[in-house]
Amino acid sequence: MLDKLQGIEGKYMELESLLSDPDVLADQEKWQRFNKEHASLAPIVEKYRDYVRVTTGIRDAEDMLSGETDEEMQELAQEELKALKAELIPLQEELPLLLLPKDPNDDKNVIVEIRGGVGGEEAALFAGDLFRMYARYAERQSWKIEILTENETEIGGYKEVSFSIAGYGAYSRLKYESGTHRVQRVPETESGGRIHTSAVTVAVLPEMEEAEVEVDMNDVRVDTYRASGAGGQHINKTESAIRLTHLPTGLVVTCQDEKSQRKNLEKAMRVLRSRLQYEAEQAAREGQNADRKSQVGSGDRSERIRTYNFPQGRVTDHRIGLTLHRLPAILDGDLDEIITALLTADQAEKLKEAGNG
Repeated sequence: MLDKLQGIEGKYMELESLLSDPDVLADQEKWQRFNKEHASLAPIVEKYRDYVRVTTGIRDAEDMLSGETDEEMQELAQEELKALKAELIPLQEELPLLLLPKDPNDDKNVIVEIRGGVGGEEAALFAGDLFRMYARYAERQSWKIEILTENETEIGGYKEVSFSIAGYGAYSRLKYESGTHRVQRVPETESGGRIHTSAVTVAVLPEMEEAEVEVDMNDVRVDTYRASGAGGQHINKTESAIRLTHLPTGLVVTCQDEKSQRKNLEKAMRVLRSRLQYEAEQAAREGQNADRKSQVGSGDRSERIRTYNFPQGRVTDHRIGLTLHRLPAILDGDLDEIITALLTADQAEKLKEAGNG
C-alpha cells in the first residue's frame, strides 16, 4: 500500500509541475485535464503526507524514550507518542478507502425516475411521497432539482415522475436508492382501516453529457402528440409533447411538460442518453458479476431494497439490515444516516473484495 501511495504522490508532484509549464498553460484543454487529475489525487496525497508525518513522529518519540534519561523529557515523549498513535488510527482506516477504485460517475448529476408499481392509486401516492423526500434531501444539500417529465393522477400522486438533481457528488450519495421501495400503511381511500402493501420503483441514473454518449438519431423514432394533464385534462392545442423510441434497444422516453416542442425534445434526449448508458453499465456489471451479486449498490430496480412501515413509524433497509424508527423525518428528506450506512457497507464490501483479490 505504501509503495502505491508513494507512486501517487510522485504523480501528483509531476502534475503540479506540468500545471505551471508554459506549453501546458497554452493548451487549455490539456491544462484542464491535468488540473482535474491533480485535484482528484489531492485528498489521497494529503492523507498520505499526514501518515508519513505521524509515523515519523512516532519513531522519533520512541527513539527519545529509549535514549533519554531525563524524566521530564521522557514524560513529554510519552505524551507525544500517545497523541500520535491516536492520530494514526483513523489514518490507517482512511487510506485503504481512498485507494479503492473510484466510480467514474460519482461526481455527476443524476436523473431520478420514480414509477408507481403494485398498489394502484396508493402506489401513485407513495411515488409522490418519495419524490418529495428526494426533493427535500436535494434542498438540504443545496442541490438544484428540475422536473423532466411527470404523469400525475387525479388525487395528487404520480404514475411516474422523472427529475434531475444537479449538485457535486449527487450520484455518489443517491446511487444506492435504485430499487423497489415498499410501503405498508392504511390508504386514505381505505375505509376499513386495513394495512395495504404497495410498491414503487426508483432508478437513479448518472446524467450523461452529449459528448459522453453519442446517440445516432437514425436509430431514434421521434413522435409528437398533444400533451395532457392529470386524468386527460388540460389538452394542448399544439403537438408539443415528444415520444422518443430508441429502435435498437426498445427504450421509450416521453416528455410533455414544456410548452415548447424543442425544450421537450432536449429534456427527452437527456433522459435517453442517461438511460442508454445506465443499461449498458448494468449489462457490463452483470457480466462481470455473474457468479455473485453485490449486496449494496447493485442498482437493480427490481430488487426490494427498503420498506416504509407507517403503523410502526419505521424504515428498514433490507440490504444492510438497518431499521430506523423515525419515518416522518426520513420522508422529510433526512436521509444522511441511511445513505452513510449504505456507503460504509459498500466500502467494506469492496475492501473485502480487494483483500481477497
